[in-house]
Amino acid sequence: MNFRTPHPFPPVILDDVRGAQKMLSGVARVTAMEGSRHLSELVGAPVHFKCENLQRTGSFKLRGAYVRIAGLSPVERAAGVVAASAGNHAQGVALASALLGVRATVFMPIGAPLPKVAATREYGAQVRLHGQVVDETLAAAQEYAQETGAVFIHPFDHPDIIAGQGTVGLEILEQCPEVRTIVVGIGGGGLAAGIAVAVKAVRPDVRIVGVQAAGAACYPPSLAAGRPVAIDGLQTMADGIKVGRPGDVPFGLVQELVNEVRTVSEAELSSALLLCLERAKLVVEPAGASPVAALLSDPRSFRGPVVALLSGGNVDPLLMQRILTHGMASAGRYLSLRVRLTDRPGALAALLASLSVADANVLDIGHVRTDPRLGLTEVEVELHLETKGPAHCEEVTAALRQAGYEVTG
Repeated sequence: MNFRTPHPFPPVILDDVRGAQKMLSGVARVTAMEGSRHLSELVGAPVHFKCENLQRTGSFKLRGAYVRIAGLSPVERAAGVVAASAGNHAQGVALASALLGVRATVFMPIGAPLPKVAATREYGAQVRLHGQVVDETLAAAQEYAQETGAVFIHPFDHPDIIAGQGTVGLEILEQCPEVRTIVVGIGGGGLAAGIAVAVKAVRPDVRIVGVQAAGAACYPPSLAAGRPVAIDGLQTMADGIKVGRPGDVPFGLVQELVNEVRTVSEAELSSALLLCLERAKLVVEPAGASPVAALLSDPRSFRGPVVALLSGGNVDPLLMQRILTHGMASAGRYLSLRVRLTDRPGALAALLASLSVADANVLDIGHVRTDPRLGLTEVEVELHLETKGPAHCEEVTAALRQAGYEVTG
């Protein structure tokens, strides 16, 4: 679906992005572009990763934060800055403020990943935990700005922020001049808007595809309504794009310049993160893996060459462990089943021998003897297995049934 409408006075133009690029020289890294053979085979055209997960602070957010704070007047700098973020913008503001000698206070949700909170503090910002979601945290930061006079640094709803994020788009054109499709995750919209401004001004033929988590997709209803619409009940592991309402400034640019916005499921996000880790050897957070999830969900719908933007790599190790387990389950790498046995010596050993022949790795075993559906001499064994994929799961189940076992899911 094409959402373009006329926008006579764009708040950000190509010259703004080019000016931001000069300002960021020596501050933000020109991050690597890496090819993905696996995704290229699926898409049927070259696919490249733009690795902003390797940017300073672990995400693209430093770009916009630095441009915004560097543009403040001496009086505004003296008053300090305040920001609100689930983590990536927080770290970007903290580092940018430290580089520019500006005092920073950052509000973060109570459930923000601990590594992001710790990193923000280590960059020199004062951290205050408030609210359950970013929208509540934003409100608290704005109230603090009104009370103290500190300058509020919005994570996405400001032209300077958008111009800074747009420098990613200029780098993509320099590193992959033949690009035909750019896939980028969308939360509030600052990154997608900035990239679209930069890329469309130079290469209007390039297709820009935005991606949101299905459980936090505020853009589809907003684009349908023609204005930013707030949604409730946000549920996604991708905290970096967990935003309940598009920003006013980026919304107009996304509406005009972004060709399409898609949504991806939590299972697709898990599978994408697992692919980045296993195939590309890249640590990527769920929000950063959203473009990969979109490519995996419908690979043949993208024209290549494709650039998928890995926007960030800041992920809590505990969350990573849960996501990888979920991703492996979604990819058919785990199999859980129940087998009914006669409760006699050697029965379990025979079952395990059958699994060994089928080349399945046993992770966990449980015994059920109290189910009233079981016979007097029966026991039900619950097995959790590691497999090689969906086809292997079917082979293991078939082998057990062929050996005479009654198998249930």
